[in-house]
Amino acid sequence: MLTLNPMNSSFNKFLTFKILILVLMISIFSTNFLFIERVDALSDSRQLVLDAWTLVNEGFYDPDKFDEIQWKRIRQKTLQKQIETSEEAYSAIEDMLRPLEDPYTRVLRPKDYELLKSSNFGSEINGVGLQLGIDDDSNKVKVVSTLGGSPAEEAGIVGGDFIEKVDGISSEELGLANTASKLRGESGTKVLVEISSESEENREIDLERRSVDLRPVRTKRLRDDSHTIGYLRITQFSESVPKKVEEALQELKEKEVEGLILDLRNNSGGLVSSGIAVADSLLSDKPVVETKDRNGIKDAITSQKETSFDGPMVTLVNKGTASASEILAGSLQDNDRSILMGEKTYGKGLIQSLKSLGENSGIAITVASYLTPKGNNIQGQGMTPDRLLDLPDATEYGSTDDKWVRNAELFLESLLEKGEVSVQHNELISEELTP
Repeated sequence: MLTLNPMNSSFNKFLTFKILILVLMISIFSTNFLFIERVDALSDSRQLVLDAWTLVNEGFYDPDKFDEIQWKRIRQKTLQKQIETSEEAYSAIEDMLRPLEDPYTRVLRPKDYELLKSSNFGSEINGVGLQLGIDDDSNKVKVVSTLGGSPAEEAGIVGGDFIEKVDGISSEELGLANTASKLRGESGTKVLVEISSESEENREIDLERRSVDLRPVRTKRLRDDSHTIGYLRITQFSESVPKKVEEALQELKEKEVEGLILDLRNNSGGLVSSGIAVADSLLSDKPVVETKDRNGIKDAITSQKETSFDGPMVTLVNKGTASASEILAGSLQDNDRSILMGEKTYGKGLIQSLKSLGENSGIAITVASYLTPKGNNIQGQGMTPDRLLDLPDATEYGSTDDKWVRNAELFLESLLEKGEVSVQHNELISEELTP
């Protein structure tokens, strides 16, 4: 008779237990491996969201806003969403940024990112030629200015008009960035835009997109029997503008101009660094601008001693003059380098930094506000000219029927006849100019 060895029985049970544990561990690790692969498949899209949050967290000019909206909790809640595609990532970023209540801090899909870079660094852009902002009072999408020779200008759209709908979709629903995006597109395609203004009923305009030549710097010489005046128009501040301005000023000096009309009407800005560089060419060892970022007010940026033109100046501005062009105009006004003539400016005193995200997309982040040399805050306020002009716009800026330019020309001639080089603002208020 055989008897069972209790040791062997216990050993067999232990061996069976080990095998069960091993099988269970293999099953768990296999499941985890599949789960890890699934997370990796989503990581690119989720990484876009996380990168956007980090860039804003590190650069946004008002960190106090983060506590108010519980910024870290927003990140956590956003990353819990289903984010499997790039488009879902962009939508999640838009939702994440909305509580900041800053329309200029925005995600840029690849097409919009490429178009924005083209407008800052290139010489032409495809679209309808509208430059947009947000109206502080109504929070509606507002036309800042139209580009010269663009479909929007030809259709009679002007600064101060509101964009109500684009292809039947409310601009309030779209927001600033998406409204601008829907207006851009390939040449030859059309877009239906509903426009409103304070003086007219809403109207629908069918605009055909095309390549718009930005021609950021334009110049000419104005002559009469006694004086020669230079006319310099800057339509926007792209990367190439400072060099082009230097070349234009040199050309005007060779033509022996005695005074300069700087035309910044409907210049909605662009690269702030370009606006500062142009101020550097016209000011001698003077403060240009102060920036206030998340760490407080920095030291003022000061111009170099040498200038490209030091004669008397008049600077033309209107309600389409914004951002970088307001920096330039403010520096000239506050340093008594040039009087401002025209309309109150738009009032965009916030500076954006453009950052790259993955998949050829980008994000614009408001990183600072700026102050004029005398400490004036332009955001939402605009700048008041020394001489207000209540005159109709010319069909072509700088043309012979441009009464704004004619006013500036007459004022400069009066200065030259008096032998004055600097301008005292208190003398301007009592002096009448011919329309």
